[in-house]
Amino acid sequence: MADPSSYRPKPGQIPDSPGVYKFRDEHRRVIYVGKAKSLRQRLANYFQDLAGLHPRTRTMVTTAASVEWTVVSTEVEALQLEYSWIKEFDPRFNVKYRDDKSYPYLAVTMNEDFPRVQVMRGHKKKGVRYFGPYAHAWAIRETVDLMLRVFPVRTCSAGVFKNAARTGRPCLLGYIGKCSAPCVGRVTPEEHRELAEDFCDFMTGRTGTYLRRLEKDMMAAAEEMEYERAARLRDDMEALRRAMEKSAVVLADATDADLIAVAEDELEAAVQIFHVRGGRVRGQRGWVTDKVEAVDTAGLVEHALQQLYGEETGDAVPKEVLVPAIPDDADAVTQWLAGRRGSQVSLRIPQRGDKKDLMATVARNAQQALVLHKTKRASDLTTRSRALEEIADALELESAPLRIECFDISHLQGEDVVASMVVFEDGLPRKSEYRRFQIKGFEGQDDVRSMHEVLTRRFRRYLAEKEKTGEWAVPAEGGEEAAEAALSGEVPAEAAEAALSGEVPAEDNGRPKRFAYPPQLVVVDGGQPQVAAAQRALDELGIDDIAVCGLAKRLEEVWLPGNDDPVVLPRSSEGLYLLQRVRDTAHDFAIRYQRTKRHKRLRVSPLDGVPGLGETRKQALIKHFGSVKRLRQATIEQICEVPGMGRKTAEAVAVALAQAAPAAPAVNTATGEIIEDDGGTTA
Repeated sequence: MADPSSYRPKPGQIPDSPGVYKFRDEHRRVIYVGKAKSLRQRLANYFQDLAGLHPRTRTMVTTAASVEWTVVSTEVEALQLEYSWIKEFDPRFNVKYRDDKSYPYLAVTMNEDFPRVQVMRGHKKKGVRYFGPYAHAWAIRETVDLMLRVFPVRTCSAGVFKNAARTGRPCLLGYIGKCSAPCVGRVTPEEHRELAEDFCDFMTGRTGTYLRRLEKDMMAAAEEMEYERAARLRDDMEALRRAMEKSAVVLADATDADLIAVAEDELEAAVQIFHVRGGRVRGQRGWVTDKVEAVDTAGLVEHALQQLYGEETGDAVPKEVLVPAIPDDADAVTQWLAGRRGSQVSLRIPQRGDKKDLMATVARNAQQALVLHKTKRASDLTTRSRALEEIADALELESAPLRIECFDISHLQGEDVVASMVVFEDGLPRKSEYRRFQIKGFEGQDDVRSMHEVLTRRFRRYLAEKEKTGEWAVPAEGGEEAAEAALSGEVPAEAAEAALSGEVPAEDNGRPKRFAYPPQLVVVDGGQPQVAAAQRALDELGIDDIAVCGLAKRLEEVWLPGNDDPVVLPRSSEGLYLLQRVRDTAHDFAIRYQRTKRHKRLRVSPLDGVPGLGETRKQALIKHFGSVKRLRQATIEQICEVPGMGRKTAEAVAVALAQAAPAAPAVNTATGEIIEDDGGTTA
């Protein structure tokens, strides 16, 4: 625990101007990012008597070892820089909203020649119109299915579209009237784009225009005794009304607004957001967070606004944002929102009427989300805690293994040998920490040797990170001792070289490191041989504070280094369930990587080695002859007939194909079929 007075800046050093500050721990990792109108006044609050600080603030300043700041011109710049640094450094003491799912959006790809309506998740792309988010993907599909009667926009993938264009036959939706079939030329690109724009206009809330137009056309068709057409228009109107009913009218004045509500207690907070467009609720989402910093409701709202609109521009930021509390830097936040939208944005607390009533509904949803989250977390936490305690007892560990790393080896008959590392923290997968390895030290199949290599490489990186942060130093004497340590692998070569030259490693930039954190338990997929190899790797590196075990698939036995008999956990043991889940996750991750490598290797063509033969001419050759097999049978004169192919290049192609020995026929293991040789397989 550090004393804040040991790193407190001297009087007069801190400027009295807007800026952003970072607290770093003793290993130079950024642990907190904040902004201030006056850096001098804000930072002075952190260096008062510890007894007067909030417990969370006290924990942060005693964990920190230094503070630094960056001066900016305005409070808006400070807000933008704070958001960027929180995204970059992921500080442990900053509020970060999290969610266990990626919300789906209804997207219209207006950046394509023939716009497509589809469900999209993840990061937003330029040129795509988004509507939502929705709670469930099926809700989007139901809405789209109703609207395709009136707006028959393309919904098929690029592959289906190209195949239909090639064959001249549209897909099923084209036959039943739910697609205008631009793939076969039933409508022009301009007409199809107009349909897509009408679809977007309807989704943004401009519904009255289309309903009135359809009603007018229906009455005209009835007067002309075109009853079938009138009936179809009537059904179209009914479909649009049903689509509108899925989004209830909540604000009569066709308001575009986002409503944000917060429910909180001493430890956690839940945020709910309702997206209202054209007076209707078009989307809903929610987040939860641990209150790791001393923050009030206004601060939670400000963090929510940063996360909600930090990556948005244009109409994605509404004209009006309704919140339960105004952030302290309200003017700066409002200016920032206006900058993201490109026009004025109103940030306020609803005081009366429909908006206040709707805000109460959003608040109830936030409260229910917090209660549900706590119920789930309590149940999950109890189970995970019991599992970790059972593992600690069975393996005779001093404490529960809060970080578990599991390693697995995968190959196919000794080829494409790879390994995986998965990480579980507090009994939950930490996917951002997963790593993949290629076996480089030798050729062929040897799971034990592969396991030794992977563990050695992983923990050499760990020792290198420790050396950079100063947690673990190279031999102080230098000379032969440092060189000997580098050769033995106990000290990274870069560290030994720095020690010999007297150089100091460059300062850490504070970003999370890939191999900086050690596990309390290493699990390997296998029995005694694999466990012995893992333990030997740690012993050679001088690491003696990490436990090792193996989980054998045959009888689900747990093996420990040096033990002739396995540890048998009860079949109903939560600890065994957790170890099985960790092992299976590592196994699946390794298999996916191995299949990817094998696929890439099989896609290598002998044409890749022909000098001067680029991708365009390579594709032209394959298209002309149909496959590498037929190309190999062609004469040089026939190869020269391909546009762009000169005789010299044709001769090089013929030589390359002649030198490449034909491979054994590839077999589809699922069907038993022999895969024909084409431009992508090895010849």
